[in-house]
Amino acid sequence: MKLWYQSMTQASAWQGYNRVLRGFVDRVKDPDTHIEIHGITSRGGIGDQYLYLAFIETQEVLANVERATREGFDAFLIGNIADPGLYEAREITDMPVLGLCETSVHLASMIGANFALIAGNEKHAPRIVDNVGRYGIATKLHSIRYMNMPRLLDLDQGFGDPTVRKCLVEEFLSASKEVIEQGAEVVIPGIGVLMTLLGEERVHAVNGSVPILNGVTALVKSAEAAVRMRTLMDGHWTSRRGRYAQPPVSQIEELRTAYGDIYSGLKLPRGS
Repeated sequence: MKLWYQSMTQASAWQGYNRVLRGFVDRVKDPDTHIEIHGITSRGGIGDQYLYLAFIETQEVLANVERATREGFDAFLIGNIADPGLYEAREITDMPVLGLCETSVHLASMIGANFALIAGNEKHAPRIVDNVGRYGIATKLHSIRYMNMPRLLDLDQGFGDPTVRKCLVEEFLSASKEVIEQGAEVVIPGIGVLMTLLGEERVHAVNGSVPILNGVTALVKSAEAAVRMRTLMDGHWTSRRGRYAQPPVSQIEELRTAYGDIYSGLKLPRGS
């Protein structure tokens, strides 16, 4: 099984994170799973809490979905809590596409009656809340808190400086204890980078009884399950009715003239 893990980070700016992420996914994946981690290489990769910057980066994500389709990957994983390009990606490929936020919140809703999210900063939080509503489980969201991390890139220091790492873990746990006291049953770190740091530190619960759902682990294991389920479903996965419907074959030539080499995974009849 071959999975494409799409990070929204620029490798040179997030060196500590990317090093630890590599080891972390290798630890949680199955032995026969091969995971390629790709970051942002064209434009950006350091400030996706801002809508415009995330939009710029999403173009590369979708180009990579088409590339992964051509190269025969079995699933595409979007390792960013905003799930950039998730719906668009499902429209252009037949392989399972999973997003960090959608996967995390749906799994959390199965292990507790509600969940709370701890975002990086105030700007970061609204997009996550919007996603939860879009996924139809807003009633499961207990609350959302955010850490004092206006520059998300500062999180990378936690992978090289033990003092910074300790402060980040303590700040997260403090926010988690606050929402638990108010009734939250599951806590989700609202940043993929923080999920990786907490996973490396083996921080999996608060007060010994409330689970901390690590979305990176959830994303990898859910993707492995999706690939196996697709095989058992004779290759069927994404519905082509309604939201994820693809353009009719009769329009593809016209659309490609206007947009370029798009929908590379669309199966055309022989002779087309």
